[in-house]
Amino acid sequence: MRYRYGAFHGGPDPLADPVDAGAAVDALGDRLLDGSSVRDAMRDLMRRGMDGMRGLDDWRQRLQQRRRELQQSGRLDGLIEQVREHLDAAIEHERNALFPEPSDDARFREAQLDMLPDDTAQAVRELSDYDWRSEDARAEYQAIRDLLQRDVLDQQFRQMSQALQNPGSAEAQQAVKDMMADLNEMLDKHRRGEDTTEDFAEFMDKHGKLFPDNPQTLEELLDDLARRAAAMQRMLDSMSPEQRAELAGLMEQAWQDMDLAREMAQLQDHLRALRPDLPWSGRQRMDGEQGMGLPDATEALAELADLEALSAQLGQDYPGAMLDDVDVEAVERALGRSAVDDIERLREIERQLREQGYLTERMELSPKAIRRIGRTALRRVFGDLDTGPRGDHDVRATGASGELTGASRTWEFGDEQPLDVVRTVGNAVRRSLAEGSRDIRLLSEDFEVRETETRTRAAVALLVDQSFSMVMNDTWRAAKTTALALHSLASTAFPLDAMEVIAFANLARTVRPDELIDLAASDIQGTNLHHALMLADRFFERHRDAEPVCLVVTDGEPTAHLMEGGDWWFNWPPDRETVELAVGQVDRLTRRGIPISWFRLGDEPRLARFLDAMARRNGGRVFAADGDRLGDYVVTDYVRSRSRGRR
Repeated sequence: MRYRYGAFHGGPDPLADPVDAGAAVDALGDRLLDGSSVRDAMRDLMRRGMDGMRGLDDWRQRLQQRRRELQQSGRLDGLIEQVREHLDAAIEHERNALFPEPSDDARFREAQLDMLPDDTAQAVRELSDYDWRSEDARAEYQAIRDLLQRDVLDQQFRQMSQALQNPGSAEAQQAVKDMMADLNEMLDKHRRGEDTTEDFAEFMDKHGKLFPDNPQTLEELLDDLARRAAAMQRMLDSMSPEQRAELAGLMEQAWQDMDLAREMAQLQDHLRALRPDLPWSGRQRMDGEQGMGLPDATEALAELADLEALSAQLGQDYPGAMLDDVDVEAVERALGRSAVDDIERLREIERQLREQGYLTERMELSPKAIRRIGRTALRRVFGDLDTGPRGDHDVRATGASGELTGASRTWEFGDEQPLDVVRTVGNAVRRSLAEGSRDIRLLSEDFEVRETETRTRAAVALLVDQSFSMVMNDTWRAAKTTALALHSLASTAFPLDAMEVIAFANLARTVRPDELIDLAASDIQGTNLHHALMLADRFFERHRDAEPVCLVVTDGEPTAHLMEGGDWWFNWPPDRETVELAVGQVDRLTRRGIPISWFRLGDEPRLARFLDAMARRNGGRVFAADGDRLGDYVVTDYVRSRSRGRR
């Protein structure tokens, strides 16, 4: 067997890495933690792309660059300019031929030339029956007619003049006339809703040589004809009234010369009726220096319209926008195959997110996606931890919590369990008697501690300040990331733990895990620590058999409290009643033996004094954590609190 190898001619890269839906979820998570909704985060991901994959915005910028290039490619009045040049040359040749003649006829002809209107189209029309004396002038005028016929054909039917070779011949004009009659008849039948499949096949068999693009269906032919006709109308709209009148007159003259004016008017009517969605009106600036011929100008305007439509599709800013709306064929025409590949990969990301269970049909995050984002947040928190004591998650601290088992063991350095006095003294007495000493002295090997039963569960309450100042101080993202990381740690490393996230602003409320992603800071002022601690107290009451862990993240002192009727009260500076109610809830947790870890965001002196006082009152601790290290402090404190509870 023999094999041949060649260059890659487009299509998806067979060696490209498969789409990583997990990485897409991580990218979504970054945007969600910044406060975006799932839909907005998904739209932003599609627009900006991912590592190694360009997004829609990048390709849209390239479209804008292409638009600028087209707008600077030429002027729309190129045909008028070319006709005027030929006309001026014809008149000059004719005058040169008439000047030597002394006859009255020569003077009369000169008078005719002097009285020609300034309007190019009218001048061409008035000279249609003129009997030229100069052969050079006659040739220049014939060049005008040939130019007009060629350009109006190529403007409406791409490259048809090349297929005809001699558009001005009677045979060629009859072929075009027959084609347009059959085309109008087929389109008329199509407008009535009749099947035109066989008609199109017969049409192409008969007239296919006039269409170098070789359209495969009537819809394809119709799209191209309507696109060019609409571009022609926009070109007329973009001209000055004088230019518009001149160009329209020249085109009309050309169609009349070919005896196709009626068929062309009928074709325009069909195209407008069958493609009303196209931009049939509107002005377009063209800032180039060189005048463009009619086909080139029409194609430039048609392409500009295509780019505008494609830009809107890539922008995805309209209601109900979807990547499936993007016309990949138009993308390939305008931007090339690599753009299509990127867009297909973006579509594949969207499909994989649904198929792999990360997104629901309602464009909501599934529990699987929330767990993934939580694990990612946790990895980032652990990745930021310093080496050394505070960063060590295998803390072997001891404590006196738990139920006594009745057993004891030899004391080891660092143990903080209750001392078993009876066994310790007994060990010293027995050792002294064995040594024959009448003096009893306690040595380190005599000490025993009473064992406690390890608690396997913890009840963790994370109170997160949701007030508007968290946004103003740019700490809300860190707070959300921390909540997600802590929830992920509790649900994976310590699945028996109970955890509750309580968000508080003017009021406090319990936040479900699936709400964490979309949780936004409040736009209402107020830091209702009183209400948040009340909810935490109720949570600990429901989990009396678990080790309590209370964590509070805030950037402001209490400024709101819950009133008896359920309403809330806010004031700044804080009312005495607001502070007293918050302190009362701290004291209530203190009496239950629940220490509070406070995580202070910012350097506001009043907040620092208040939290320091609460820590002394409660026996808890205060951490001055900046936003970048908040997760570090919270997660580490949770692990250490839990470790103490197991001893």
